[in-house]
Parts: sequence; structure tokens; C-alpha cells
Amino acid sequence: MAMNIALDLHIHSALSPCGDSDMTPNNIVNMARLKGLDAIAVTDHNSAENVEAVMKLGYEKGIVVLPGMEVQSREEVHLLCYFACLGRVLDFQERIYVHLEGKNRPDFFGEQVIMDEKDSITGHSDRLLIGSVGLSVERIVNMAIGLGGRVVPAHVDKKTYSIISNLGFIPPDLDIKSVEVSRPGNTAGLLRQHSQLKGYRMIHSSDAHRLEDMLEREFFMEVKEKSVLGILEQL
Repeated sequence: MAMNIALDLHIHSALSPCGDSDMTPNNIVNMARLKGLDAIAVTDHNSAENVEAVMKLGYEKGIVVLPGMEVQSREEVHLLCYFACLGRVLDFQERIYVHLEGKNRPDFFGEQVIMDEKDSITGHSDRLLIGSVGLSVERIVNMAIGLGGRVVPAHVDKKTYSIISNLGFIPPDLDIKSVEVSRPGNTAGLLRQHSQLKGYRMIHSSDAHRLEDMLEREFFMEVKEKSVLGILEQL
């Protein structure tokens, strides 16, 4: 039987250099519970090293955690990449790392903190996670699809780091079925301006870098089952 679930599929942990230090695995999952969310995704910049901890906590507390990552292409387009399991997102991460150059400067970009399910710090990433990978939008999409994932262009209604603002359109041969909007109230105007978007499912996420920015029960998706696979099927 189909059901509606409340979700937020674009959340950054303290691993993202722009993420608040309070964005720990426990805080994220507990805030999701407080806000009544059924499912979330932690999508850090060009890395998935905090996904495992969040998935473990989500399982314990009845919240579906979609393994994900936000990749910045060489065109500076942000792409939300989601996978069926931890192993797939970590495989994808290693392929992304090959094309990610530069070292982080914590004093300039911010700390990149790796944590376990107890919020204990297990390390710091020294990679330049805030940068672009040396791969095109097409390559990233094909790489993710090849691992059984789904790709959602992020915040297509923004003037920076979106596929619309940077490319001017969505290449029609991309295997993409959904796009993300940051302000759902802008949807009608966005569709008038970019009629191509009428062929895509629109999802709304928070792109939260602080706990208070995570969504309440405001975006719902109808799924056949409350699970990672149920969500991926709709994306």
C-alpha cells in the first residue's frame, strides 16, 4: 500500500566545511525525530565519510537514511547523488576522490570533521571538499547510475551552483527524473521561465548547514514502502 512520508534529502554534516559544528550524526538524527521526519539524507560536499554513522543512528531510531553525497562538477553544478546502500556510496566516493584535487585550509574554508555514531571525532578530511571534481555533469550522472544510484540536480531555482544557472538547461539525454527546488513557492514562476522542468518531479529539501534549518513535516513523497529503495524508486 502506498504511503506519504515526510523527508529532507539535502542535509550537510560537520564534514562539509560550510556545515556548522553542531551538525553531528546524533544531532542530525535527533533533530529529524523532533521535526517529525520519516526519512533524511546526509549529502556532504564530495564525500560520504559521515554517512555510516548517520545510517546506524537512523536505523536505531526508526528514520530512513538515504546514503548520499553532493558532488560539484567541473562546471560548478551541484548534483545530489543517492544510492541503495552504504557500500555503493563509498564506492562512488572513492571514484570521486580520484578526480578531486587540492588540500583543505581549515582556517579559510572550515573544518571537515569525520565522526562515529557516538559523535566521537575519528578524523579530519584534508581533501578540498568544497572544490569541484574534474568530471563533467554527464560523467558524474553516468557514474552514479552505473552504481545503481539516482541523481537529482540541486537547488535548480538558485542563481549559483545549479544546472540551470550554469548550463542554461538540463541536457535531455541525462538519465535524470527529478530536480530539487529550495523555495517551493517559486515553482510556478520557475516553470514559466524554464518550461523544460515540467517533465521532472520536483522535490523540496533544506540544504541545511545548521540544525534549525532542517525541514519540518513540509515536503512529502508517496512511496510504496518506507525504505531507501522505496524513495529511490520515486527519484
